[in-house]
Amino acid sequence: MTSFRIPRPAAGEFNPYYQKYVDLVPEGDLLDTLQRQGGETVTLLRGLGEERSTHAYAPGKWTIREVVGHLTDTERVFTYRALTFARADTSALPSFDENAWAVASNATHRGIEDHIDDFIAVRAATLALFRGFTPPDFARAGVASGNRVTVRALAWITAGHERHHVGVLRDRYGV
Repeated sequence: MTSFRIPRPAAGEFNPYYQKYVDLVPEGDLLDTLQRQGGETVTLLRGLGEERSTHAYAPGKWTIREVVGHLTDTERVFTYRALTFARADTSALPSFDENAWAVASNATHRGIEDHIDDFIAVRAATLALFRGFTPPDFARAGVASGNRVTVRALAWITAGHERHHVGVLRDRYGV
């Protein structure tokens, strides 16, 4: 188990696009933050109910189920990238089209409880993965979506991406 804190990444460790996510993560122990906010997100989602989870705030926007599916899929992508680079694999990893993935995900055909269970499983795997890394693992970097990124940055981006989408659920979906 990790007995050190994962430092906040410097600006040069990731594509500037992701700064908005890193900025959403509070100071402190990142693993504690990931665990705590995962529980908060599950509590938020469990309060929705099946009918509400099919809501989209505007035509052409994702339903709540699609947002949760995106959140879970993206965490899988970020942690795969982190695992790849932590294992010193120098293969450049591709980007992914979040909108194409949302369409192909069948998220609207899965109930919200199924989405919640999936998120819980992915978050548990994320925490187990990050807890197994050493400081040198977190310092390693690779290329994803044509940009250099460190494992440390991917961990922080994972936390910030969740915070961003929970904010969207609250602000635009009224959750």
